[in-house]
Amino acid sequence: MTKASSQRSSYGLSKSRISAFEQCPRRLWQQVHAHERSKVDASTQMSFAAGHAVGDLACAQVEHGIMVEAEPDLQAALARTAELVAVADRPIFEATFEHEGVLVRVDILVPEHAPTGVTWHIYEVKSSGSAKAYHIGDLATQYWVIANCGVAIASAAIRHIDTSFVLESPGAYTGIFNDASLLSDISGIAATREAMVKEIRQMLAGDEPVCATGPHCRAPFACEFSAYCSGLEPAGPEWPISELPNTGARLAEKWADDDIFEIAELPEDAGLNPLHARIKEAVRTGEVYLNTEGVRKATADWAYPRIWLDFETIAFAIPRWVGTSPYGQVPFQFSAHVEQADGNLDHIEALELSGQDPRDTIAEALAGLPDSGAVIAWNAGFERRCLRLLAQDVPRHRDALLSLAERTVDLLPVAKNNYYHRDQRGSFSIKAVLPTLLPELDYGDLQVADGGDAQLAYIEATDPDCPEGRRAELAADLIAYCERDTLAMVEIYRKLAGG
Repeated sequence: MTKASSQRSSYGLSKSRISAFEQCPRRLWQQVHAHERSKVDASTQMSFAAGHAVGDLACAQVEHGIMVEAEPDLQAALARTAELVAVADRPIFEATFEHEGVLVRVDILVPEHAPTGVTWHIYEVKSSGSAKAYHIGDLATQYWVIANCGVAIASAAIRHIDTSFVLESPGAYTGIFNDASLLSDISGIAATREAMVKEIRQMLAGDEPVCATGPHCRAPFACEFSAYCSGLEPAGPEWPISELPNTGARLAEKWADDDIFEIAELPEDAGLNPLHARIKEAVRTGEVYLNTEGVRKATADWAYPRIWLDFETIAFAIPRWVGTSPYGQVPFQFSAHVEQADGNLDHIEALELSGQDPRDTIAEALAGLPDSGAVIAWNAGFERRCLRLLAQDVPRHRDALLSLAERTVDLLPVAKNNYYHRDQRGSFSIKAVLPTLLPELDYGDLQVADGGDAQLAYIEATDPDCPEGRRAELAADLIAYCERDTLAMVEIYRKLAGG
């Protein structure tokens, strides 16, 4: 066996591995040689699940297609694909091709017969709402491999979700996909693949490459090795300028030219906006900024009973319920702490885990909340939007839901304008603010600790195969998490307002 063929067998490549290399060579090296370092978060798990579901639906909408199974092995898949391409009498799902040790499986391959012969249409299915720049590279890899296998290609497209689609009746998914034709975009990239494959194999045959962390660790995908790589980085600034909200990254780049990296080192004439100036002072002195009078003034007209409200929502790439759209946020849970003028608190909650459309259950419970008083949320635009959409979708509770929406006010800007602790690290999320004021209410003791966890819990609990005991555990975890969110708002406000 030659050295080249040995490398091909040792470091088999695929579309996804080439994509990983393009994002970061070190990512691919670790996928091959140190996969145990990986950490996959809830968001990535949900993306994988969505991708599989979307792929299955796309195939189901193509008539007379035949699936090429990966079993018993990929060599069998290659042979089966060759047979089907030779016959060319039907669409092929997961058609498998190999060139120069690069293996690709095409989501959908459709033949077209003409007097001059058979040509094929490539469809790469994506769960995103549009064709992305990085999709072009994926498609180019497929084109390069397939064309070098002697298959004539008529077109190459990304088949993606149409986010304007609305499910009008159960199972009526015709029209949920759009095709973005990219053949003219990929030929130039495909021409670079042979050289890139050689470069990749040289990299994989060597020691772990040294690649600095940066924005590429998060785009176009969150890298599963970012935690490991970040731990290898030399200690940076204690309070980096990049932590300043909104424009921190740009400011950090600007001031790096003057060898200024710490927030506290920014000069007096740096032209900081009021928020950045407050953050600089809190970082420099270590003192907490709190304007209690400003908090009281900003909330003086928040009438009682005050309703502290938080939603948990689920968004499916393929809508499950009539009247919903791809990635449309559907509330399946809310928590409300109702506070009277004397400080007395009542907790009201609703959680729908039957797997049926949760909107009616949630809307009915919301309609039972007090019909007067301020509705308070953190980043209230989200809660307000949920209420308005529910009013549209459940018209019998329209008036009550719109009243709640119209009375909704936002605690986040009150905190942002009047409080800062440097341990927030530039963030004003409730999970950044809460531990600086009330560490005993931190989320560390909860099984469901963020929105991603909540969505995964919902998906597991609504699975028909979920045991009742496990479903009860998940329900308790979800209730504890959502209740913590609204109680946290109450207690944060009390701290900020001075008791």
